[in-house]
Amino acid sequence: MAVLDQTHLKLRLAANERDVLAAQRLRYQVFYEELGAKADLLTRASGLDCDRFDAVCDHLLVIDENPHADADLRDGKLIGTYRLLRHDVALANGGFYSQSEYDLAPLLENRANLRLLEVGRSCVARDYRGTAVAELLWQGIWDYVRKHGLTAMMGCASLPGTEPDVLADELSFLAHHARPPEEWRVRALSHRHVQMARRPIEEINQRAVLRGLPTLIKGYLRLGAFVGDGAVIDWQFNTTDVLILLPVSRINPKYFAHYGAPVAASEGGNRREVENVVGGS
Repeated sequence: MAVLDQTHLKLRLAANERDVLAAQRLRYQVFYEELGAKADLLTRASGLDCDRFDAVCDHLLVIDENPHADADLRDGKLIGTYRLLRHDVALANGGFYSQSEYDLAPLLENRANLRLLEVGRSCVARDYRGTAVAELLWQGIWDYVRKHGLTAMMGCASLPGTEPDVLADELSFLAHHARPPEEWRVRALSHRHVQMARRPIEEINQRAVLRGLPTLIKGYLRLGAFVGDGAVIDWQFNTTDVLILLPVSRINPKYFAHYGAPVAASEGGNRREVENVVGGS
């Protein structure tokens, strides 16, 4: 892992095509080369992870400004990124990415004052994974939410693998502990819906499951997120997706008071996560 001088980390939005291409290149390295997503011929030839949403999204970037021989931007090396799609931009450009997996119509139709931010395509370069970069990304999202007056965050988060029975404990844990109230209920599209509550909660070692959940999902739970009804298999990315729904009103601002969200964005704090998520002692 690279020795990271946090004073040389910079957070900004992509400002031009070069910035977006760097984000797409980093996503390809992480999703395809490292995590085994299945690339078609065009994707493999380009070395970029891209889709139609990139052109209308904002791209949050974390940059290491230390001198690098392989710096890919004018101000340094891109080491982390998140893709952001605002409610009004989505509705003007054919909808949200999540609508390819989940039926958002009831949520969008029944909450007139809803202003969603869809977040996705989160990744950090292999040599830079750790608290500092993740915290900066979370802080950037929080600042973006406040700047644009957004009321909820949403996005597909992934569990590795495409075998629901292998992920039965994790899916059941999320179904039992992150069930939304009716007004926030969103269901996977019927032809893609995978049952999540596959085991009774008493048959699950809840602390062990929580420790093993992807850091991103644990972070969302710690902030008070709900999970949609049903998982979805993403064969291209070799993952099982769950929909995260996080009303801004449920977020305690203290998590963003110092450079980000240390508990939500890091591997630390598992004991407190267990106590708050599953009611531990």
